[in-house]
Amino acid sequence: MKRIFSLIAVALLFTSNCFALDSQAVVPNFSLKSFQGNEVKLSDYSDKIVVLEWTNPGCPYVKKHYKNGDMQGLQKKYRDKGVVWLSINSTNTEHKNFLDGNKAKEIASKWSIDPKYMLADSDGKVGKIYGAKTTPHMFVINKGRLAYQGAIDDNSDYSSNPKDDKNYVANALNELLSDKQVSLAQTKQYGCGVKY
Repeated sequence: MKRIFSLIAVALLFTSNCFALDSQAVVPNFSLKSFQGNEVKLSDYSDKIVVLEWTNPGCPYVKKHYKNGDMQGLQKKYRDKGVVWLSINSTNTEHKNFLDGNKAKEIASKWSIDPKYMLADSDGKVGKIYGAKTTPHMFVINKGRLAYQGAIDDNSDYSSNPKDDKNYVANALNELLSDKQVSLAQTKQYGCGVKY
């Protein structure tokens, strides 16, 4: 009986730390500081298409998408089409992959990272509200409602070339920009666990 209660407690603890959003749900607003010091509110972009990219430059799955310029290419391509791209780092301050402002700027410059903002969520509050589980974990928001969440593409092998894979985020954005409904609203995310 004691063991059953322990298992229930663990399950409740896990579920209380992560909240999964349903497709078409009105997304929770948040306010985070960028690594450049700006206060960024999601509600400022309530009339836009917004991409939330959970990231951690120490993760090999994140490196896979940045090493050949693939993620940066997506960021620039869709920013030029009016999409707001926000990269969020929920790594806690005690973890070896934690970035302070200077380190974040250094990596952004070295990797030519090109979102509108890189945001710090070191207490993990926003990540847990959104149910972000991995880096990368992608969310596409259309005028305040969730349009897509999950993996960036269909290949979870971190040694693969993203150019050869089906990019779910690009497909969702292309459909939204063509005034179509997203045909695939959710996939299974992959990557390193978010370092809460």
